[in-house]
Amino acid sequence: MTAHSITVRQPSPAEAPPSVGPPIDASVDRTLKLIAAGSASGSSCAPALDSAPWMLDAGPAGSLPEPGYGPGASQDDPLPGAAPRQGELPASYREATEEELHERIRSAKTELGDRVVVLGHFYQRDEVVAHADFVGDSFQLAKAARTRPRAEAIVFCGVHFMAETADLLSTPEQSVILPNLAAGCSMADMADLDSVTDCWEQLEEIYGTAPDAAGRAPVIPVTYMNSSAALKGFVGRHGGIVCTSSNAAQVLEWAFERGQRVLFFPDQHLGRNTAKAMGIPLEQMPLWNPRKPLGGSTEEELMQATVLLWHGFCSVHKRFTVAQIEKARADFPDVHVMVHPECPMPVVDAADSSGSTDFIVKAIEAAPAGSTFAIGTEINLVQRLAAQYPQHTIFCLDPVICPCSTMYRIHPGYLAWALESLLDGEIVNQITVSEDVAEPARLALERMLSVVPAGAGR
Repeated sequence: MTAHSITVRQPSPAEAPPSVGPPIDASVDRTLKLIAAGSASGSSCAPALDSAPWMLDAGPAGSLPEPGYGPGASQDDPLPGAAPRQGELPASYREATEEELHERIRSAKTELGDRVVVLGHFYQRDEVVAHADFVGDSFQLAKAARTRPRAEAIVFCGVHFMAETADLLSTPEQSVILPNLAAGCSMADMADLDSVTDCWEQLEEIYGTAPDAAGRAPVIPVTYMNSSAALKGFVGRHGGIVCTSSNAAQVLEWAFERGQRVLFFPDQHLGRNTAKAMGIPLEQMPLWNPRKPLGGSTEEELMQATVLLWHGFCSVHKRFTVAQIEKARADFPDVHVMVHPECPMPVVDAADSSGSTDFIVKAIEAAPAGSTFAIGTEINLVQRLAAQYPQHTIFCLDPVICPCSTMYRIHPGYLAWALESLLDGEIVNQITVSEDVAEPARLALERMLSVVPAGAGR
């Protein structure tokens, strides 16, 4: 299989090419534990990263802890009060050893057979990816589930909006399960339906609702795949469309054919980087802060806008800096710097290339042996690529280990619990999208698919 494939798993160490140096551990979890024990050099952004995620699910005497996304890149982001919370994991899973959990997962999957399909996002910890039937980005995985129509349950090892998308694209007979309900997404939570609706109403007051002489609407809403089903439904109802990080330019072209300007949410950086590459001046891309009147702009500035950027961001990709790129170039003169387009504009401008996770994986797969890559994206994917391609030198731009807080909430213990519950006839943590939301959300996704061949997502 190829690294970007969403067929069965990643190659085992035995299948990988011969190493040109010491073996690289693909497990961020083991790396963090070694650092905490003083057995390895390095540092992390939060001491609690080497603890089990269920320590965050229930405090003393079963009380819930202070709300938060958990340790990692999003630990300082405010969590919405209505965000789903995960109850306490049963003791038999919390107390099991890693080997016992892996054996229980393998046994449950064998017994369930075609009744279940396990999806693992690129950013998942290696101990979870090891059990995935498909590995890929969010949209690839949602589509992959459609290749298993006999599966009664889709266990999505990712975050909440990804499970919602899988529910949108799966059959009514299939159940989508998120092993840990606390696996949300701080970026997706930065744009909620009420705030976007309020923004839309203010824009209608300024721009009106009548099309221009060419039949173009005053504004077309575009939402990134990394958003709630409710927002996908909003854009579907208002003539808008969904985009991924690999097709954002084509989607914006589609939107400009139908609208005089675009409201892009929730990630300002993907919107800015994409529009800038299309030749749109920065002064025509005001930032919309939902906590300020008119988003923080004047009416005149909004009238001159071509792309209105929502005040949202990915805390993982916000960590990468131009200084990190400069140090990588100083240490490795032949380095090729690749970053995700969710990174801030100066970082994308300073890099050699930028693209989705699928773009990054394919570039490494195609590179000649002995290449050196500094990568600006989530550490679980970077460390796995470094282990999978030992003929290259591959490292993360950020020297501090700081995984996605919410992806890291998925653990083999939760996966074992979800699978063994299915064996007992119980569906836990089912994610469902109501039909009044699902219908327009599917329309927005179908519009995206009509623009370009369905490709990589995040």
